[in-house]
Amino acid sequence: MKTDAHDGDVIVFLIGMQPRPTWNLGQAAFLTRSMLAMQRELKRDRRRGGALGFLGGYNALTTTGPMAVQYWRSFEDLERYARSNDFRHRPAWLKFYAMTHEDGRSRAGIWHETYRVPAGGHESIYGDLATPVGLGAAVGVQPVQRRGTSARERIGA
Repeated sequence: MKTDAHDGDVIVFLIGMQPRPTWNLGQAAFLTRSMLAMQRELKRDRRRGGALGFLGGYNALTTTGPMAVQYWRSFEDLERYARSNDFRHRPAWLKFYAMTHEDGRSRAGIWHETYRVPAGGHESIYGDLATPVGLGAAVGVQPVQRRGTSARERIGA
């Protein structure tokens, strides 16, 4: 059995798109292309040392639309990435906003949620996985005994 190897605070960022019944294919395609380009940018930075603070993440398809789960080193890192004109997010956001609010006909909803998880405020267990998932994939795994033998012990309750 394994657990994640992260000891500090972590930011969990969920972001998704919800196509509406009368969705505009152009808007949805732009959102999809933009999100994939941002994810490539973040993964490339992570391979080069991770100056942006992105730890990792994954994509999922839910019953309400596609979403991404991301793990960040700090809220400040996430905010800096989101607001900077030096990276892909802000220009894409401004273009999407202009595309969808000129005529008030946005047909693809977007959403996000941000969680600040303090050190010791999470626990994980990975048993017999061929490939780590979630936070374990983002930061690596370690033997579960290093954190404790029960969920209560690992989360410090």
